[in-house]
Amino acid sequence: MNTPSQRYTAASDRGWAGATWLKSAIEQSSRCEDVHMSSLEQQLHDDLTDSIRSRDEVRSSTLRMALTAIKNEAVSGDEARELSDADVIAVLGREAKKRREAATAYDDAARPELAARERAELEVLATYLPAQLTDDELAALVAQAIVETGADSPKQMGAVMKVLTARIAGRADGGRVSSAVKTALNH
Repeated sequence: MNTPSQRYTAASDRGWAGATWLKSAIEQSSRCEDVHMSSLEQQLHDDLTDSIRSRDEVRSSTLRMALTAIKNEAVSGDEARELSDADVIAVLGREAKKRREAATAYDDAARPELAARERAELEVLATYLPAQLTDDELAALVAQAIVETGADSPKQMGAVMKVLTARIAGRADGGRVSSAVKTALNH
């Protein structure tokens, strides 16, 4: 009686009332084994385990929050879907943006201890995000996109942003990109 299905068979043969529950638990565990995670999501799970073992409270709570946001994204919409690494990075980027905005709000409200906590969470999330573009790199990408689209006025900003969005993919904040495009098109 080593396998769960053998235990279920033995339990149901004896008329054990918990046999139905055991059968559903076996089915759920077999479904869980079929779930495939992106490599980044698996890394987050592994790092969560390590942070719990090392009793790192900030890292553990931040990774739990990030994994919850990833699960929520996976089940949002009409049906559950498997997230790619790019999807996971997008979710982590949104969470990082929330932390930046919360830290600023706490600073404005004279709550430095809460702002410090948000910044600590942001540092944890930043380790999983791609490196942010420098101002020079961003300016070069904007100039290249302007040349490709042939844009010469701020009215054509949408076309430039469309080209840039795919290239930047989480390496720069949208507001920062928008500002750089406006500046370049106004000159």
